[in-house]
Formats: sequence, structure tokens, C-alpha cells
Amino acid sequence: MSTFNAFPVGESTARLRGPQFQANRKSWEPLMEKFEAMSKAAMAEGAEKYLNRHQERGQLLARDRISLLLDPDSPFLELCPFAGVGQKDVPPCGNLIAGVGSICGRPCLVVSHIPTQNGGAWSTSTIPKQNRVTEIATENGLPIVALVQSAGVFLPKQFKIFHAGGEIFRELGRRSQLGQQSCAVVFGTATAGGAYHPALSDYSIFVQNQAQVFLGGPPLVRMATGEVVDAEVLGGAETHAKLTGLADQLAVDDFDAIRKAREWVLALPFPAQTYITKEVPLPPRYPAEDLLYLVDPDIRKPFDMKEVILRLVDDSRFSVFKPGFGTNLMTGFAQIFGHNVGIIANRIPVIHGDEASKGAQFVRQCNQSDTPILFLHNVTGFMVGSKAEHSAIIKKGAQMVSAVSCSKVPAISVILGASYGAGNYAMCGRSFKPRFLFTWPSARCSVMGPDQLAGVMQTLEAQSAKSKGSQVDEAAVQKRVQALRDTVQRDGDCYRTSSYLHDDGVIDPRDTRDVLGMCLEIVKINEVKGAIEHNALARL
Repeated sequence: MSTFNAFPVGESTARLRGPQFQANRKSWEPLMEKFEAMSKAAMAEGAEKYLNRHQERGQLLARDRISLLLDPDSPFLELCPFAGVGQKDVPPCGNLIAGVGSICGRPCLVVSHIPTQNGGAWSTSTIPKQNRVTEIATENGLPIVALVQSAGVFLPKQFKIFHAGGEIFRELGRRSQLGQQSCAVVFGTATAGGAYHPALSDYSIFVQNQAQVFLGGPPLVRMATGEVVDAEVLGGAETHAKLTGLADQLAVDDFDAIRKAREWVLALPFPAQTYITKEVPLPPRYPAEDLLYLVDPDIRKPFDMKEVILRLVDDSRFSVFKPGFGTNLMTGFAQIFGHNVGIIANRIPVIHGDEASKGAQFVRQCNQSDTPILFLHNVTGFMVGSKAEHSAIIKKGAQMVSAVSCSKVPAISVILGASYGAGNYAMCGRSFKPRFLFTWPSARCSVMGPDQLAGVMQTLEAQSAKSKGSQVDEAAVQKRVQALRDTVQRDGDCYRTSSYLHDDGVIDPRDTRDVLGMCLEIVKINEVKGAIEHNALARL
């Protein structure tokens, strides 16, 4: 990390009072209203009667527990908040709150069941969400603090939950082997599979007269063995603290349990890697609010990606790499909250051969200098047609895809507009394992746009009929094409993809810089090391 940002200052040429920019801002209003409504729904923790009943027992709500656990001035980067949205019989937030925040000055992954929704039971979205955020913690060297109060698998959906659920426990075991610490704070009942969470964590805290952990509760025990036993005797906090040894600490209430969890984090050895910036970085010279003027939420209309970058990077300084070659793809270096970062962004949504070659070279450059890469998506794919094919677009595109596949520096992806087809792969989409991937409310992600896909299918239907010597039933074709268009339109929506964990969350465009700053601090906890062996180069 340099002590002085010597990258050249970029000057904005946008005149935001112009009619197009004003129209863009107006077009964002319904999208942001929907975003606010969706965010509010995702933060809900159940019906009011269940919230009141929970608090009357002297217990804190899930989000209140997290707020007390984190440092007073800590932001909380919530992950996958829209998991399960729009899916049948799935509680908001996938019935699991997860995110990264600071505890005693150290970034930690915090996960919390939501006991006021189905008793905190695991839904069909809980398992993939838990597994995704655990992957983030393990890859970035984050301790985990789990706030446990769960009835285990939601039995009516057990077939869709049980088989993948074991990965939660497998990963907790692997974390211990890797020396990565996990703490479970048990506030209430943790039944069946939920009982393994504290057992497989490195440290466990139980709340007296509230925590109850057992493989089978009293009803199941009676049915299986005929034994009649009280829940506290069977698996209460006192039992596990004094008889089984499962509890490492006893807490008198929720507040005491949270205090003890903070003490556990404080006792952990700090990582050797320094990840906190030493100086206060200069903010961009242009306000984040400008982004809603600069970007048309109609993704069919291009926007100036350089103007976006100038509102994300420190002091609006950006050093462009190969500015006159492959100009549809912007590449260059900047700093975000004092962290060096390489940026790859789609200036025009189509990738030609020159852009692919340039992108591959830039990825290698970032690996040589151990620099994380930020991918800013607005891409419809690689160029097609005879001219493109004859210019070796397949070969050059494969080289960029290969470079991204083999890159070892942390990658962070943000989908601003479109992210279609192989363009998504070249820009480090979900299947290429970026450390983090977020989308804007304007974003869409699929194999191609709905209009293009419908047009292709219509052509294929006509060709198929012609080859069979039959007449095309235009009305039937139009009906099938429209059904396909509607499906693609639905499935490409940002909340739909976020619901199925194809990203780590939908974010307000104006929060992008803050989100990226947190991500860059997180990915630098472990040493950032590229695919280039520096020692081997030194020996040459």
C-alpha cells in the first residue's frame, strides 16, 4: 500500500443538468423504492406477536444481538440478505442473518438464526446461505461468531434441506483443522442438526435457563425409548456445563453471553498481515449521488464507465492501462480507501478480440504485482459474426477466460447493468469464484437478454419447420416465444438471482464505494499473492 496516491486525477466531463442525466435520475426512483421495500422485508424478523413473545422471555431479537456484539462504530456488511426472496415457504433473509463487522477491532463473520421465524428452523435457503458465508470466512481468514437458536431442519421440507445440510458441519470441522476459529453462542433451543453447531465450534457459550441442546428433544426421546425426561435435565445449559462439558462458558443472560463472545474474540491472536489503512484516504472528487444521474437503469443503453470509476476511487485518481487499445474494455489501477486495486470495466457492452487480449494481459499484470482486481460488469458477451470469428474471437476470448480462471489474487465483482453469456465468465461471474459479488438494482444476469433469446428461438422454430417441410404455426410459435421471454425476464432480475445466491447481495449504487472498501480490507487479512511465483522469477 503506497503512502501517497500518485495516480493521475481523472476529470469528469458529465454535465448532470442535461436532460438525459435528469431523465436517468427520474428513472431510478421506482427502482430505489423497490429496493427500499425489499430491504425492509428482508430485515423483518417475523410477526409482531412472535417478536413480543420472544422479548417477554427476556431474550433479545436477532439483529439486536448482532448490534450489541459489534463494536459501536462498526459497519455491518450484510451478506445475501435476499436469500429465498420470492420462493415459496421460505422466510425472509433465508431465516439467517449473516455479515462481516468489527468485534474488538477485528473483522469477524457473524451469523444469527432468527428464532422468531419458524423457531429459527433451517429453510431451503438457509443451507446454501450458511455454506456461502462460511466459504467467505474461510477464504478470507475470518473468525466466525454464530448466534444459535434453531429448531434444526424444517421437517416439512427435510428432503430439500437435509442432504446439503451436512456441509455446514463439514466446513466447521475443516476450519478447526486450518486453525480458523469459530465460536457458538447458544441463546435458546438447538435441536438435532442444530446441536452439532456448538459441538463442532471451537468455543461455546450457553445462556443459563435458556440454552437447550440435544439431538432429540423430550417428545422424540419418549417416542424412541419410552423415557420421560425434562428438557433442562436432558440438555440444558447446566447439564452441558457441568456434566457433558459441551459448554465452555455459562452466561446469565443474552447480554452476558454477548460480552463473553467479545472476550473470546479479544483473546484471539491477531493476524500477522496488516490490513488496516495507515492514513485517511481522500474521497472521490465527485459525489456518489451522481451515479443515479450517470447510469441509465435501462441496461440496453450504454453509459460512461469512466465517470462511474471516478466516483468510486480515492481522490478520483485512475491510471489507465492501454488507453488506446481495446477501448471497449477499461483497465487501470487506482486506490479505494487506500488499497491498491486493478479495475476491469466494460466501457461498451461487447468484448472484441482486442479487449479480450488486453483483459488477459491486465489480469496477469495484477497477479505479478499481487493486486486485487475489481470487475465492473456491463457486458452482453463476446462479439459474433464472420469478422469476429475470423479475428480469432474464440481463441482470444478463451485466453481472457483462462487468465481469470488461473488468477490467484482476490477478485471482487459488481454487476451494474447487463452480465450475459460468456461475458459474465470473462468478467469473473459467480462460477469463477470472486471473493465477493454484488449487483445493483438495475442489474440483469442470464445467458442472454430476453429479446435476443426470444429472437433466436423464433428463428430456430422456423428453420425446424422448414427442414421438416411443414408450415410454421405462427400463433403457436409466438405463444411459446412469449412464454420463454417472460421466463428469462423473470429469472434475469437481480432479486431473482440474489434469491438463489448467485450474488452476495443487491446494493444501493451510492453505497458501492463503502462496500468495496470493506471487501478490500477483508480480502487483505490473508496475504494477497498472485499466480506469479516471484521467487522463481528472481532465480532466472
